[in-house]
Amino acid sequence: MSASLADLRVRGLRGIKPKADAWRAHGSLVEHERRPDGSTTRALTIFLTGSECPFTCVFCDLWRYTIDGPTPKGALPRQIAEALKAVEPPLPERLKLYNASNFFEPRAVPPSDLPAIAELCGEFAGVTVESHANTIGERTLEFARQIPGKLEVAVGLETIHPAASATLNKRLDRGRFERAAALLGEHGIDLRVFVLLGAPNIPTSETVEWTVRTASYAATRGASTVSVIPVRAGNGELERLEALGRFSPPTLPQLEAALEQCLLHGARSTVFTADLWDVDRLAGCPTCRTQRVERLRQMNATGVAQPRIHCVACAG
Repeated sequence: MSASLADLRVRGLRGIKPKADAWRAHGSLVEHERRPDGSTTRALTIFLTGSECPFTCVFCDLWRYTIDGPTPKGALPRQIAEALKAVEPPLPERLKLYNASNFFEPRAVPPSDLPAIAELCGEFAGVTVESHANTIGERTLEFARQIPGKLEVAVGLETIHPAASATLNKRLDRGRFERAAALLGEHGIDLRVFVLLGAPNIPTSETVEWTVRTASYAATRGASTVSVIPVRAGNGELERLEALGRFSPPTLPQLEAALEQCLLHGARSTVFTADLWDVDRLAGCPTCRTQRVERLRQMNATGVAQPRIHCVACAG
């Protein structure tokens, strides 16, 4: 994919990329995760190091965890194997392989490595990978056949706001997303969707509304899980848009309101969660912040809108 003027601008505003080792994962964690059938399972997430995503979305901060150039052959199986060795038994039921790029893009994940990766996934009932809707196709189906567990593909939909979606530099429209979702559904592959809170070019007063509308749309297209992710500033491009009045960093109350509305009005067959990674960066009342974060954690865990918090300090 050749770089556009928007690509060059976004990359030119970034800071220095931290040095990454192509042969070592840059982190892992084990957490409990609610599933659409109401159960709670343990999931191991391995944050793999590899090639940078070519799509250069204006909101992305994942480039910090990538290398320049293609992922070396053999690097990802080694990263996964080493991460699995470090996990105290018993292994969790689910494995999530997040490579800060697109799992089904050959530059990011060499096709010759897929059989070895599939073998390493052998002890897990479910496996999640992330990939742009444009990269979902025959390679996806092949990998699903190679693993004994059930495949889930995480796709960034971000927003269905027409103007905002067109300015994300993501090169994704609804038609392409719907075709990818349909292909996954036809082959028994689960769909997980990432939705943005605070996407650029959405008026602040409409931020929560469009987040909820996008999450609901994803659910109607077969998403078993929808994760609401607050946009994280710091990549240079978002600061440029903020100076132009086209971006406002999302807040803790907005995240709380978005998840609450998803749980109250969303499809019962879909798990809605709020991504609490870097939640401390979200602006909010210092008096009730701890209570509100805990409320979000409880809603993530139970899928039930918890009693609202009333705070005199912020009149919330």
